[in-house]
Amino acid sequence: MKHLKRIVIALFIVSVILLLAIIPLQQIAAPSPLIENMAAAPPNEVRALWVVRDTMTSPESVKEMVKRANAAGFNTLIVQVRGRGDAYYKARWEPRATLLEDEDADFDPLELTIKEAHAAGLKVHAWINTFLVADAEKLPASREHAMYKHPEWLAVPRGIAHELYRGDPKSSTYSDTLVSYAQNNKEELEGIFFSPAHPGVKEQIYNLWIDITERYDVDGLHFDYIRYPNRQFDYSRTSLDRFRAELEKTISADERKRLAEAVASDPLAAVTTYPDRYSQFQRDQVTDLVERVYQGVKARKPNALVSAAVFANDKDAFDARCQDWKLWLKRGILDAVCPMAYTEETPTFTRQIEVAVGARGNNQVWAGIGSWKIPVVSTLEKISAARQKGAQGFILFSYDAAVKESEVNPQADYLNRVQEALQTQSAGKK
Repeated sequence: MKHLKRIVIALFIVSVILLLAIIPLQQIAAPSPLIENMAAAPPNEVRALWVVRDTMTSPESVKEMVKRANAAGFNTLIVQVRGRGDAYYKARWEPRATLLEDEDADFDPLELTIKEAHAAGLKVHAWINTFLVADAEKLPASREHAMYKHPEWLAVPRGIAHELYRGDPKSSTYSDTLVSYAQNNKEELEGIFFSPAHPGVKEQIYNLWIDITERYDVDGLHFDYIRYPNRQFDYSRTSLDRFRAELEKTISADERKRLAEAVASDPLAAVTTYPDRYSQFQRDQVTDLVERVYQGVKARKPNALVSAAVFANDKDAFDARCQDWKLWLKRGILDAVCPMAYTEETPTFTRQIEVAVGARGNNQVWAGIGSWKIPVVSTLEKISAARQKGAQGFILFSYDAAVKESEVNPQADYLNRVQEALQTQSAGKK
């Protein structure tokens, strides 16, 4: 009996050891439930990457970027060619980027990207940062930068608007005060912005969009920072004066008289008295530029897509950023909206994409995914959710993060792991 008990115990131990050895193998070999349950890709799905300007700094990095994106199954590159009022292409209107100063003068990052990408069958969209024009901590090196040539174009925060309203924009004190404000408010402010209400700013941005449209074989152009930084901006003299001039056309003579008396001592009297109308005036400044640029691009290159990266929270975009992207879709002055749904929570992401799809009309929605801060499995969840809600594509932010080691990307192989999952899903659908 003792021998029998020993045999039974031994067999039990062996069984447990074998079971523990087999379970991990089964887990590894079994298809991921997520991949099995992913929604099917829509026809002609846009699989895009935002490519930050750091990658556009040498021929080698550009070629490597196109090669890696193509190998990973992406079909669209949204490449940053205007970062902070500078150019990663041969621009007529703005200075060449400082990061290109060590490269041959003939090197044109946008032109090379288009050449390499089109040869591989990928599309290229020129990504343009609109109203953000400088980092507060590292000011532009070139004195040809518009910030130095046109300080009157700078957006002014409400807290120092009284001080700067009657100041001389050409004086160093004026710009120094704005730079200091930006440096002291880095948590709420990405840098130094131009005023969306200044006609000179609008003309500059329109000209550079048309310049790229006419001289480069791009498949599309992409707005970013097409908004106010926050509700503290813009209270520049140009914006305040333009608002008052428009307001006076719609109010009575008595109201105009009272307003003139108030403005004499307080330049912000009009916006304080009519805050809702001023908010609408600000939204109109952004919308007017989007519409003008859209029409200008389409007149020259009808098949080029005009898209925009927008705040995914539509209420925050409307109220705090004066970015009325739902109206842009309704009016048909945008071909594709790209909500920057960078939340880590897939349910929140899903709701934001659902709102965008509901507002798109005949236009497209490309879901922006903050892949730099989430693991691949979370990115795949969001791709599936975007498909289920009717998005025509997705964009990962960013290529640059996807090819660098990080906590969520320890092997620097993020793109390949996304592609492997999508390929496994496609194979399973056949």
